[in-house]
Amino acid sequence: MTETEKPYFIGTVKAIFFENPENLYKIFTIKVKKTNTDWDAGDIVVTGSFGEISEEEEYRFEGKIVDHPKYGKQFQATTYKRTMPSGRKELISFFSSDEFPGIGKKKATQIVDKLGDNAIDKILQDPSALDFLKLGEEKTQAMIEQISSNHLAEQALFQLNNYGFGTTLSARIYQKYGAQTLEKITEDPYRLVVDVKGVGFKRADELAQRLGITGDDPRRIKGALIQMVSSVVNETGDTYVDGDLLIKRVSGALRFNADDEMMKKLVEGLRNLVKDGILTVEDGHVYEKGMSDNEWSIAQSLKMITDSFKGTPWSKKDLKRELKQIETDFKVQYDDSQVRAIEQSLLNPVFLLTGGPGTGKTTIINAIVAAYAHLNDMPLDPDDDSYAIALAAPTGRASKHMSESTGLPAMTIHRLLGLTGTEDDEFAEPSLDCKLLIIDEMSMVDTKLFKVLIDAVQPGTQVVLVGDQDQLPSVGPGQVFSDLIHSQVFPTTMLKNIHRQDEKSTIIQLAHDINEGIIVDGIFQNKADRSFIGCTSRDVPEVLSQIIQKSGDRGFDISDVQVLAPMYRGQAGIDNLNFVIQDVVNPMKPKRKEVSVGNVKYRINDKVVYLVNTPEEQVFNGEIGKIIGIILAKENTDHVDKLVIDFDGNEVTLDRKDWVNVTLAYCTSIHKSQGSEFEMVILPLVNEESRMLRRNLLYTAVTRAKRLLIMVGDRSAFERSIKDQSSERQTTLKERIFVTFKIKTNVTEADEDSVEEEPKEYHLTMDMVMNNSINPMIGMDDIIPSDFIEKKEA
Repeated sequence: MTETEKPYFIGTVKAIFFENPENLYKIFTIKVKKTNTDWDAGDIVVTGSFGEISEEEEYRFEGKIVDHPKYGKQFQATTYKRTMPSGRKELISFFSSDEFPGIGKKKATQIVDKLGDNAIDKILQDPSALDFLKLGEEKTQAMIEQISSNHLAEQALFQLNNYGFGTTLSARIYQKYGAQTLEKITEDPYRLVVDVKGVGFKRADELAQRLGITGDDPRRIKGALIQMVSSVVNETGDTYVDGDLLIKRVSGALRFNADDEMMKKLVEGLRNLVKDGILTVEDGHVYEKGMSDNEWSIAQSLKMITDSFKGTPWSKKDLKRELKQIETDFKVQYDDSQVRAIEQSLLNPVFLLTGGPGTGKTTIINAIVAAYAHLNDMPLDPDDDSYAIALAAPTGRASKHMSESTGLPAMTIHRLLGLTGTEDDEFAEPSLDCKLLIIDEMSMVDTKLFKVLIDAVQPGTQVVLVGDQDQLPSVGPGQVFSDLIHSQVFPTTMLKNIHRQDEKSTIIQLAHDINEGIIVDGIFQNKADRSFIGCTSRDVPEVLSQIIQKSGDRGFDISDVQVLAPMYRGQAGIDNLNFVIQDVVNPMKPKRKEVSVGNVKYRINDKVVYLVNTPEEQVFNGEIGKIIGIILAKENTDHVDKLVIDFDGNEVTLDRKDWVNVTLAYCTSIHKSQGSEFEMVILPLVNEESRMLRRNLLYTAVTRAKRLLIMVGDRSAFERSIKDQSSERQTTLKERIFVTFKIKTNVTEADEDSVEEEPKEYHLTMDMVMNNSINPMIGMDDIIPSDFIEKKEA
């Protein structure tokens, strides 16, 4: 084998013993016919992502031999193609195979006798070559389509691999475009940026260069614009990109000179993307079309809910009487703000409730549910399928907390709506038939999810949204809960009085002090329920190891202890701390089972977190579980490694292909901890994480601790977090609400006549360019034609 020749195997597929239809990944054995490697066995296991692979068919595979730690040597294929049957015997076997039902050996022999060794090529070039068989139009067409499909799939996947996409991404691209794959991506490789997850501008740009597409090609400009808008909104959490910033960043990415010609090309690309319905431009803001539509849809749905509300059959007096009874039943006494919150929630179509830890949000949810049920003469029966109250939260843990506190069924928002957490959700249009909808932990809900949720609400339903507006905003773009509160369009109660705090607890007060920006030495003084240990990032792993080893002496099981960190990288980052803690609480021992994915090792009793939503298994993003079983491939008929994980009594078995959906959870991100509470929280903050250190991050982390909080790291990092308030995300949901509800925000009608006209400034703006509203006489108000004549004559 020469240095330039790739390792290959040619052989017949004997048995396919694993295949995943979602990513086309397959594992099978082949009987080796020919190879340029030193492999001397008759069979070899082949792995990779493939289109159609048929048993008893011959293929050529290119790739490399790898030594799997458990299964031994395998051939990891990067490209493949069917070796077209060429001899008489092979062709007859091919045409009489299961791929062509109704042909059989007799007709297959007739095809070869008539068309010869080039039968396949002749059929592809001239489908009428099969007319002599008189199979009928339907059977003939099916046979031609099967031959063509096999040929096109193999050709497309082979070429995609040659373009450098790799087997997994190639399979995903082919799944999107099918038989038109090569035609579509050679026509415009930048369409991959929009259509295929995992293909960014850089990858598409590399393909475009191979195809000879020039640097200022309109397709390239459009691809860069799409990628940049997507990157910025996902990086910042904003719902739009400032037009000028977009042009500047795209110019840099394309390495364009900032001249008029470049501006014209960028604006033309932007205009075409607007025309194609991919982007939207409003007031100098550039949106992904779907994001802009989501904001408008939220505003319109809220207007529908408000307008369709016809009032309640009970009065405020009825409510007050009912609250007195509930206070007696629950043995509580509501303060004025709590009474106001309960009344507003039950008298209005949309109500917002916000407050920090210990201010009684859960207490109010309980009162709302009880009062609504009593006022409607409804039994609080959790088994009643026709129940009119729906309770939900963004995470499994938060919904479980709701259920435990109310005694009623609560679920994740995804489960409530029947969403799968996949791309299919884009087309979902669920409908909710409840009469009262209560959503908790609203600060975690992003624009996209809230749009689907609020669109599903039917006329006449009352909606109560509960959360803490000072916590971290959602992971996805938007700040829905904060925008709704600040719009001041909907009745809102902000709870400030602390109710849930015993005499020895200082954590809740600390959280409120942090939220107020108060920095005093007392923060770093050790208390009964919290402490501070100063150390550098280099020392954090060792300090954490000692804390966790000693936590058992204080009665904490590892399931009760949660380390929260802002970042994944670095010695004090999530990835490294997970390995450190795992070796402390669940070390590897002789004869213990252990499996690995990359550099992550899993053992029985490991603490893991689920990373996606899988409603059919009743397990959702953010849920923490424990590995209770490892089943090795050699121990089951599927020949696949499996993990058995217990998520609070719900046992889920994951095949190896699904292990990307879990990761170690001894240390998790602060974002992932939202909606959860832990008996003991260890919080390492160091100055290396400076770009992440913000007040709402620290506040969110501290409010996760129920009994004990241990802060570790640089004192200055904690102080910086308290000082640095996060800037609000750039969104336009409030403005959409003002327009939809016809609320004037700047100039009242009485003032309109008295407003002096601002002097005109002639600055070229994005909207002027996009709307073709550029005045050719800009800046020439005091100039007349004779001025030019005089200058010329002079």
